[in-house]
Amino acid sequence: MHRSAKRLASLLACAAVPVMLVAGCSGSDTKSSDDSSDAPSKSSSPSPTVAAAKFSKLPRPCEGFSKDTLDTMVPKTKNKAGRQGDSTDSEHGTCSWDSSDDKGIDGTQFRWLDIGFQRYDSDPNPKIGSGEKRATDFYAKQVSEAKATSGAKKLSVVKTSGTGDEATAITYDVKREGNAFKNTTVIARTANIVVTVNYNGAGMAGADTPKAADLLKKAQAATKEAVNAAIKANG
Repeated sequence: MHRSAKRLASLLACAAVPVMLVAGCSGSDTKSSDDSSDAPSKSSSPSPTVAAAKFSKLPRPCEGFSKDTLDTMVPKTKNKAGRQGDSTDSEHGTCSWDSSDDKGIDGTQFRWLDIGFQRYDSDPNPKIGSGEKRATDFYAKQVSEAKATSGAKKLSVVKTSGTGDEATAITYDVKREGNAFKNTTVIARTANIVVTVNYNGAGMAGADTPKAADLLKKAQAATKEAVNAAIKANG
């Protein structure tokens, strides 16, 4: 289950490097006394080469979105700087935000937003492969996991163009603690980096449930922005 879903449950409970070729040979320039031929020269087979990874850096995960984007997606957040994951490094990083917009007798609009960056280096081991291949495999895994979200209803898969090399959005409904949540997960890949954005919302205490199409549109735009941030981080 996604990290965002676990977080929401908690909240609701409270309210290549190319390999060098190696060559070897054996034999002699002289002949033995019996005039016999030297043993034939031998060379090792060329080792496989793997293309170097395109990107070597990640942006700071909490800086993947602009201030305007955060104002639109989590308008009442108490921490616009975001909560950065403890394990953030040069290969992966995460950040999250949440927002509760209390509208008095009309209830509360809750929003959750998180982002994950994953970067892969190339490995000369053919069983591991290039950074792009590894990222492509991870991208497919992320899409599969989003489609398999426990308790998801009305699940829809939406191809998202103009975002990296490939991108897919998954939308679905899920009920938690009596509240109907609208969820959007967008996974995008640019070369050897995968960006995953989770965005969901609910109308609590009598507030209207947010529109799925509105959440999807915002999540797609935010993911495109995050992909551009990853590209920019690499100059």
